[in-house]
Amino acid sequence: QVQLVESGGGLVQAGGSLRLSCAASGRTLSSYVVGWFRQAPGKERELVGTIRWSRGIISYADSVKGRFTISRDSAKNMMYLQMNSLKPEDTAVYYCAARGGYDSNFGSWGQGTQVTVSS
Repeated sequence: QVQLVESGGGLVQAGGSLRLSCAASGRTLSSYVVGWFRQAPGKERELVGTIRWSRGIISYADSVKGRFTISRDSAKNMMYLQMNSLKPEDTAVYYCAARGGYDSNFGSWGQGTQVTVSS
C-alpha cells in the first residue's frame, strides 16, 4: 500500500496561486496512476486531475484546465499541483490518491489539505 501525505494548503485571495505537494512512501509509483481530488463542503468529491506515473500522461477536469498543473518528481516520489488564477469556487479540501495501473478504484488516500480562496 502506498502512503500519501499532502501539504501546501492555505488561504489565498482570488486570482492568487498555491502549490500543493503530495509525498508518497511505501512503494515506488512507477506502475500507479496518481490523482488530485477535492471536496467542497456539501458537495461530492471531484476529480481534479491524474497522472499516469510511468509515462507522465496527465489529464485535467474541465473546471481547472488551463489554471492547474500537475507535475511529479519521480526521484523524490513527489507529486505537485500548481494552482493559478484561483477562484472562490476552488475552495475545498484537496486530496491526493493512488491506484494501481489496472485498478478501477483509488485505494490509497492522503489526509487532505484545506485550500480556501477568498473573494
